[in-house]
Amino acid sequence: MNGKEQLDQARERVIETMAQNMNLYGVTDSIGRLYGMLYFHDEPMTLDDMKEELGMSKTSMSTSVRHLLELKMVEKVWKKGIRKDLYKVEEDWYQSFTDYFNIKWRYGIARNILAIEKSMTELNKLVASEDTDEEVRAEAKADLMKLQNALNYYDWIERFIDCLESGKIFEIVPRKEH
Repeated sequence: MNGKEQLDQARERVIETMAQNMNLYGVTDSIGRLYGMLYFHDEPMTLDDMKEELGMSKTSMSTSVRHLLELKMVEKVWKKGIRKDLYKVEEDWYQSFTDYFNIKWRYGIARNILAIEKSMTELNKLVASEDTDEEVRAEAKADLMKLQNALNYYDWIERFIDCLESGKIFEIVPRKEH
């Protein structure tokens, strides 16, 4: 095996593993392969370049790139003299992780808090009503305590996200540079 074949084999091993693990980011293997391929390209690529390299349809490639853009794992770049859109991988994996984590968790937290607050309003009405059976009132009070604990947890997660967004996390767990 010559040097170029060894290089390609080493890269392919990493790309394949990235593809298999991209489900952690909620993406398919094919999007993971695209990300891995872009990671090893030193120059930004057009959709046509990517299509040719991976053998995927242009529509599929466009959808995959759009998904990676939304996750902030790739970025669109400009290069003088080239009119087609160019894309390159976001090389700061720390930033990619924090962006992804923040986007997904803030969305999930907001939905959960909204549901909890609506339920707490209803449960408080049950507890306050004179028409509520004592057993139901006791269960409603227990549920209110559980939901308050959930809100406390979401408050903690939001503060953790703030720590990621501000970069304070790196004071606690420093980045490892080259």
